Amino acid sequence: MDPSPLNWLYILFNTMEEAVRADHLGRIVSSLATDYKWLDDTTLELQLRKGVVYHDGEFFNAENVSQNYDEVKQWIAPHPPGTWLNLPDGTGLEVVDAFTVRYNLPKTDGLALGKLRAHHYANHLFWNELGFGYAKLGTAEGHW
Repeated sequence: MDPSPLNWLYILFNTMEEAVRADHLGRIVSSLATDYKWLDDTTLELQLRKGVVYHDGEFFNAENVSQNYDEVKQWIAPHPPGTWLNLPDGTGLEVVDAFTVRYNLPKTDGLALGKLRAHHYANHLFWNELGFGYAKLGTAEGHW
């Protein structure tokens, strides 16, 4: 057991990846998304990287993004650094095809792409077996 209050970072950085990251100058760059574009003021579409394999052999695709979105949006405060990283209430995620997803926001959010830096994509095994503790404890709030 790691008693560190930053243990969630250890779990996160060793099991998950994000659609985008920030480079050394703070610019948004692709990671698990190969491309992203705004279709209009409230619709952000991501093209996902093909050929990514999780440690258990599962291939990454849009279904992983969908499961992660559904799991994390249940939490009151899904991001330990703060709720400002949450997408607006009412945001939906649409799976377009195996490697394309669309975030449909209820209102314009100029920080939405940057917020995706804090939206991490774990595999099905993670969510079905552990899920930051709520598979065993019933909640992830404060248990990482």
